[in-house]
Amino acid sequence: MINPSRIRKLNGREVQDGRYVLYWMQASARVVDNPALLYAVRQADELGVPVLVVFGLTTRYPEANLRHFTFLIEGLQDVEQELEKLGIRLAVLTAEPDEAALRLAGEASLLVTDRGYLSHQRRWRAAVAEQVRCPVYQVEGDLLIPIEEVSGKSEWAAATIRRKIHRLWEQFLVAPDSVGAPHKDSLGVRLEDAINPDPAFPAGTEVDRSVQPVASFKGGSTQAFRHLELFCRDSLRHYHSLRNDPGQEHQSNLSPYLHFGQISPLSIALRVKAAKGVPAVAKEAFLEELIVRRELAFNFVYYEKQYDRYTCLPAWAKTTLDVHRRDRRPHRYTRDQLVSADTHDPYWNAAMEEMRLTGKMHGYMRMYWGKKILEWSETPEQAFDTALYLNNRYFLDGRDANSYAGVAWCFGLHDRPWPERPVFGKVRYMADSGLRRKFDMDSYLRRINALMAD
Repeated sequence: MINPSRIRKLNGREVQDGRYVLYWMQASARVVDNPALLYAVRQADELGVPVLVVFGLTTRYPEANLRHFTFLIEGLQDVEQELEKLGIRLAVLTAEPDEAALRLAGEASLLVTDRGYLSHQRRWRAAVAEQVRCPVYQVEGDLLIPIEEVSGKSEWAAATIRRKIHRLWEQFLVAPDSVGAPHKDSLGVRLEDAINPDPAFPAGTEVDRSVQPVASFKGGSTQAFRHLELFCRDSLRHYHSLRNDPGQEHQSNLSPYLHFGQISPLSIALRVKAAKGVPAVAKEAFLEELIVRRELAFNFVYYEKQYDRYTCLPAWAKTTLDVHRRDRRPHRYTRDQLVSADTHDPYWNAAMEEMRLTGKMHGYMRMYWGKKILEWSETPEQAFDTALYLNNRYFLDGRDANSYAGVAWCFGLHDRPWPERPVFGKVRYMADSGLRRKFDMDSYLRRINALMAD
């Protein structure tokens, strides 16, 4: 059963005589718990045609580099294998995502797609819905609760969205139906333009190779569920008390897989809820991050058109940062110095090295990292641009709603005014002394030094 609020028709077209139902997979790169794929299969069975899946692979994707593409394509290899077991053909086209969908939509009875929230993702879907002759159905699968069901406006903070989510989440925390093989298979559908997903891009391909793939994370749903099982077995029981300690490794490591749609938040939430021997307080702490905080971030990018610009910040934050823009800054660093982790602060340097080497950073250090960029930059606007540039360039989960909201949080988004101080004004401040007081930072430094030595 697919909750009807997950399904939205994007145009007024009627079903056409066609060779297949086309599922344009772009955000939900998986087979397990993919309601868009499930809906496509059910529609195809009703119409008596097979399902064809298309993915548009463009090397010009905004701010993407070889690190991101490698992880993505490893995931597509998983998808291809799982779809083949169901008798479904995956067609990967080297084209802009909307162009890929349009190339195959001409022979489709109807088109099903998953949902995107960033501005370019929404433009792609709107363009396809306008240009095709067949109906286009968008099916939500990468949030627990569709955005409009929760709120019709940009929410001020977690406190304002939490009660709205809690009122609804039980009706969405329901085990999904499995995707079965369609009545007709599409493995024999011939497509001249399709390629095999291969992370080994030829040398001449226009891919930004300045940021290399990482050994620490391999893409794909198989790996996503492996990380989920390890987390539930080894770390979940301590999540409420130790998740913020950089010296401990009690993070779920699922954010890259969520970003690329290789696992669904529903799959994660149901597994966490079912975990044995885990105190309720630990489960609640994790579900707060997975559902409330994550869906607050998606609410932000959906309703705030300038989510990637300094102007997205709340008025009080911009005002207080403007008042303090000429304050003396004890340290100032260029973007190149930051990229090189060449600062006076060993904890910040370690966080930057973790980011460059693994494509990820401990969640608490990610906040500290952003706050220090604000403290060490010439202007708050420059700091915002630098933090977002580094975030999107090096993190596997960069260019994500969570990333945009996370960077903006360092500058006051979804927060409240704090006691005033130099440079930050009333924006929340973080200090290295706080790290040392709360956590075993020597342990964190040893772990990052070991990574650098490998």
